[in-house]
Amino acid sequence: MSPPSPAEPPPVPTKLDLTVPAALAGARVDRVVSLLSGMPRSTVAELIGSAGVRLDGRAVTARSRTVRSGQRLEVDVWPEEVEVLVPDPSVAFTVVHEDAELIVVDKPAGLVVHHGAGHRGGTLVDGLVARFPDLLDLAEAGGGDADRPGIVHRLDKGTSGLLVVARTPGAYRSLAKQFRAHSAGREYLVLAAGTVEADEGTVDAPIGRSTRQRTRMAVTARGRQARTEYRVIDRFVVPVPCTLLEASLDTGRTHQVRVHLSAIGHPVIGDERYGRSLARPPSLVATMAPGRLFLHALRLSLDHPAGSRVTFEAPLPDDLSGTLSSLSR
Repeated sequence: MSPPSPAEPPPVPTKLDLTVPAALAGARVDRVVSLLSGMPRSTVAELIGSAGVRLDGRAVTARSRTVRSGQRLEVDVWPEEVEVLVPDPSVAFTVVHEDAELIVVDKPAGLVVHHGAGHRGGTLVDGLVARFPDLLDLAEAGGGDADRPGIVHRLDKGTSGLLVVARTPGAYRSLAKQFRAHSAGREYLVLAAGTVEADEGTVDAPIGRSTRQRTRMAVTARGRQARTEYRVIDRFVVPVPCTLLEASLDTGRTHQVRVHLSAIGHPVIGDERYGRSLARPPSLVATMAPGRLFLHALRLSLDHPAGSRVTFEAPLPDDLSGTLSSLSR
């Protein structure tokens, strides 16, 4: 009789021993660890919370702590935590513009922008690094996180339209600054439930995490300032009342258009999260793919790192055009 197999030993983390380079002096420790290890910031945050990151021999307790050139970083890396971008040429998206500084893409609905919980491949970033291999070296040069090089803003999975990606560290800093200052213009086409009476209007209400469901955003006094302007393009009554709007963002909060339109009683068609049954009339959602929102990033304006103001447009995709064609006044 064979002796029993020995029990499999518990996993042991690899110890990364790093030195903070001069180029990252003054940066947040979570960003530095992410750049030097290849792990996403969410994983680094978990490591910091479990004393898995040490600076000059002492456990780091705050992700926002800044580092100095030459300091020693020790990081516990579990095998499954190393995030490696694998170029995936099968990811489909349209390049609207490309030059030495930036790339503008038209993201299709159903495509996640970057890796995250439940999405370890097949994202827009995986497709980008397949088409533009220089992005793989961008994070190390200071152009974003290791798992999302060049990404300065996002679109929801169910939203289509324009998204800009930095291609150099200088472009990353320029674009990130514009999005923080809200000087980059973003305009969306959106089909809202119900009849919006005013031809134009503004929703000025702070947005923050919902206290009831942390995965949702909500209008809350504890949130950050958020302002959405809209104007009516068309109104329809058949098969159900709905209104085609052009919405522009004065700020850029998570799910901003969705939360603001829901707050005034006109959620985005297809948006079950913020609109429930009101946003999902069977006669309309039958024409849309599961998870699809009638929300399209139509126009993007920004200051090109080379100095000029540029504007890009992406036409309404065929699926949403088909939904529009099923409506009548």
